[in-house]
Amino acid sequence: MNVEEKRLKRARRHVSQTQFIAYGFFCLILTGALLLMLPVSSRDGQSEDFLSCLFTATSASCVTGLIVRDTWTQWSLFGQMVIITLIQIGGLGFVTVGVFISIVLRRKIGLKERGLLQESVNTLQIGGVVRLAKGIIKGTFLIEGTGAILLALRFVPEYGFWRGTFYGIFHSISAFCNAGFDLMGNQKPFNSLVSYYDDWLVNVVIMSLIIIGGIGFIVWEDIYKNKLHFKKYMLHTKMVLVSTTVLVFGGGFLFYLLEQNNLLVGMNTSGQILTSMFSSVTARTAGFNTTDTASLTDGSKLLTIILMFIGGSPGSTAGGIKTTTIFVLLMCVHSNIKQSYGVNIFGRRLEESVIKRAGAILTINLFLALSASLAIMAIQPLGFSDILFETASAIGTVGMTTGITRDLYSVSRVIIIILMYSGRIGSLSFALAFAQSHRKAHVEQVAETINVG
Repeated sequence: MNVEEKRLKRARRHVSQTQFIAYGFFCLILTGALLLMLPVSSRDGQSEDFLSCLFTATSASCVTGLIVRDTWTQWSLFGQMVIITLIQIGGLGFVTVGVFISIVLRRKIGLKERGLLQESVNTLQIGGVVRLAKGIIKGTFLIEGTGAILLALRFVPEYGFWRGTFYGIFHSISAFCNAGFDLMGNQKPFNSLVSYYDDWLVNVVIMSLIIIGGIGFIVWEDIYKNKLHFKKYMLHTKMVLVSTTVLVFGGGFLFYLLEQNNLLVGMNTSGQILTSMFSSVTARTAGFNTTDTASLTDGSKLLTIILMFIGGSPGSTAGGIKTTTIFVLLMCVHSNIKQSYGVNIFGRRLEESVIKRAGAILTINLFLALSASLAIMAIQPLGFSDILFETASAIGTVGMTTGITRDLYSVSRVIIIILMYSGRIGSLSFALAFAQSHRKAHVEQVAETINVG
């Protein structure tokens, strides 16, 4: 074997950062599934079947929220602890958690680990990623702790000190990580937060946690550094804040218009405002619901699908194609209509590679969601809107459902599991992780014009 053959063999054995993260999440999911299969994890002391445990572990690790078993009814305290641990690790990223443990143990963080961390949190540069990791962990515990205390103020009077405190912690972590798991099955299985549709404390705290967790860690650092000076923010931060504001309030207003003669009938003004805003916020990959999702109008279901597909922001606990992706694509369309040179946003021009990446992400997500919808339609007789809603929820790691999750056949559940996994690591990363790629020589082919549109 000559030197060149040895080099190629080593290259084939090399695991890229994207592949390492993909394999790491797979191991996390499998470990969670095996733990949930233990008799101690179930409330009745009986082992649950592997597929249901795998589905639950995937949903928790990928911070989705789709469930085939009610979290409170099916799982014991041990099982619930496994689920919330998977949510926390999945939300922050196992690489971030691992780096933080290394910091606590005073181990040196090498260049390889820094590169993995950069890929995991989707930061723009490798410099300062360790400091960012420290800030992420500290900020997470501060925000989740504050949310837990505020939620406990509502839950402790209802459930007692210990149970109410645990409810506060569980729902705070679940909301911040945009997971959507809840323990309200004690009132009614799969009830979510319907009982609190007009509760200002619960609604505002949950919505705040969802938004803070969904804007991204890079945005946290930029806001912490530059305070409220918008002009000093990075272009990334400006795009995230503007798009998040438009989606939250624009979505809330549209929900009000679409549901004012349906689910909002009979509610007081306070309830209508909270329900409309919560429906807009939770659709951005959180998965909680304060109304019966199956009873939404067709217009509201379509709006929810759009919001689920867009999702949160890069480098956050949220899923979806991300706010910056849709922002870039819309500005690209605007640039083509105006026939301007390049895509310009807030006085800055975007690199061509960013535009190509945004287009690839949109295309892959659409392809996966539509292909999965067609496959499930071929497998079992369910409504088109319900299946499309389910697949959009899965690939966006949202967790909202019209109620068909627990009715899915085994093959359909496997399809949803793959979508959740793809959505968490990123559709483009999912494709790259399983594609053997080698850097090609920079050679351009001869150009030729074609007609499009």
